[in-house]
Amino acid sequence: MRQPRDFVDEPFTYHQEVVLEISALTNLGSGLGRVDGWVVMVPYSLPGEKVRVRVWRNKKNYSEADLLEVTEPSKDRVEPVCSLFGECGGCQYQHLDYAAQLRWKTHQVEELLEKIGEIENPTVQPTHPSSRQYGYRSKITPHFQKKREGKPMNIGFLRASSRSIVDVPQCPIATDAINEALPAERESVLSGRRKFRKGATLLLRDAYEGVATDPKAIISQKVGQLLFQVRAGEFFQNNPFILPEMVDCVISEARGDGIRYLVDAYCGVGVFCLSASSYFEKLAGVEINAEAVNLANANAVLNKVENCQFTIGNAESLFSALSFEPGATSVIIDPPRKGCGNHFLEILAAYGPQKIVYVSCDPATQARDLKLLANLSYKLKKIQPFDLFPQTRHIETVATLEKG
Repeated sequence: MRQPRDFVDEPFTYHQEVVLEISALTNLGSGLGRVDGWVVMVPYSLPGEKVRVRVWRNKKNYSEADLLEVTEPSKDRVEPVCSLFGECGGCQYQHLDYAAQLRWKTHQVEELLEKIGEIENPTVQPTHPSSRQYGYRSKITPHFQKKREGKPMNIGFLRASSRSIVDVPQCPIATDAINEALPAERESVLSGRRKFRKGATLLLRDAYEGVATDPKAIISQKVGQLLFQVRAGEFFQNNPFILPEMVDCVISEARGDGIRYLVDAYCGVGVFCLSASSYFEKLAGVEINAEAVNLANANAVLNKVENCQFTIGNAESLFSALSFEPGATSVIIDPPRKGCGNHFLEILAAYGPQKIVYVSCDPATQARDLKLLANLSYKLKKIQPFDLFPQTRHIETVATLEKG
């Protein structure tokens, strides 16, 4: 294969084969080994394995290589359930025993807190497992590109390390209901019954009413004893089999002696506030998405909750309008993957709640934000990872901070 024009040929030449031992698993899902001290990242390899690899890129501090052969396998290596594993980029850990997945995710959170958050000896609880390791995902969004004459149309997900699409007729991590509905949705595209001028994305969401395929449809999702209305195409956690346990954890961490009020600074459709309503005198949520706020208010009525107030706005504007005494208040923050901006965290710390419970889908950006909160007099008391996405590298974490 021709060497790419921008390839840097040090310390390895293009497609040079090397043998190395894998010593760790990164939070991006790749095995990490060293050759004469130089780091080499190898997807689908596991700690303790000896492997033969082929280098395809040299970066400033490490190289990336494809796995060619496992000469000495790890005791934690298992047979992947999906025949597309390693080709489809959706899963990174199907070859890794589930107990080992949980151990490594806990370790990865510890490393990020130490390296990015500069927190010494962080108290990280063992990662909370999902009751389902497969068949748990309640939403999938298969993609396809514009049909080309004489070429098959793939409907599925991005190939690992590529922008091309792998055809995925069934997805083992999706719920049974989604896999039952998927063939008909694929056929509607392949047969031409549904017209698309170019490529598009399908939606299949397993809801209380059944599998929804219209992104604009209002559906219901149950969390614990409560029912939440949400638009099918909008964000809602995709593992309903562990979500109630995570919500209970967040509420438990937010509670405390003398704490009477709760604020949810990224409230969405009201899951945390409404689930916690019986434990606090008053609760307030803010959300920049106006439709989500309308649904949160509708969900309050649906679940007969009267002590929650939801308003439209950005998180920064919330605290100036609050009448809650800071010393009697906990604040939940559940930002998008990019984390919180410094300006928001400074405003939050200036308000001075007794507790902050930070829910994150990216431990790296969370660690960065925890470093700033430490400088703003908030001490990390506990961090609890949850495995919302078994077989993948993704980790959800709940961090508890108290005012120092």
